[in-house]
Amino acid sequence: MSGVIEGQTRQGRPALPLQPRGPPSIARLREPVDREKTCPLLLRVFTKSGGHHPAEDFAVRGKEPKDEVQIYTWKDANLRELTDLVKEVSQEARKRDAKLSFAFVYPDKNGRFVVRPVGMTYSYGNGRRLDDAKTLAELGFQIGDYLSVAIL
Repeated sequence: MSGVIEGQTRQGRPALPLQPRGPPSIARLREPVDREKTCPLLLRVFTKSGGHHPAEDFAVRGKEPKDEVQIYTWKDANLRELTDLVKEVSQEARKRDAKLSFAFVYPDKNGRFVVRPVGMTYSYGNGRRLDDAKTLAELGFQIGDYLSVAIL
């Protein structure tokens, strides 16, 4: 006979549910969010042609770069979805040969802002490129991070 009978151990204590240890698995990160029941987050997106904004541009709160787009989305949004939203507001992103480079901007342990590249998409991709399907959650996005989009 096994040591667990109807959720109890041999000592009569209830068995604890098994929780995965370590970082979340890709399978857990890919779980879709119920967008009808889950409140979206505000994603502050800063676009720039030719490259990302330097980290110093974000150093003073309230004096972030002026080319900001605010998007309400969920952590399961992928880079293809974000590319299509950026194309709605940026003429340069609509060019046939445009590449969009995505980077998270956040403060490090010392309070200095870091610009960390996380992926690249093409303006008119077919959704099958490697980075198109990556979600914000998979890439390590945390609520409060900014998103820098360089249009190349």
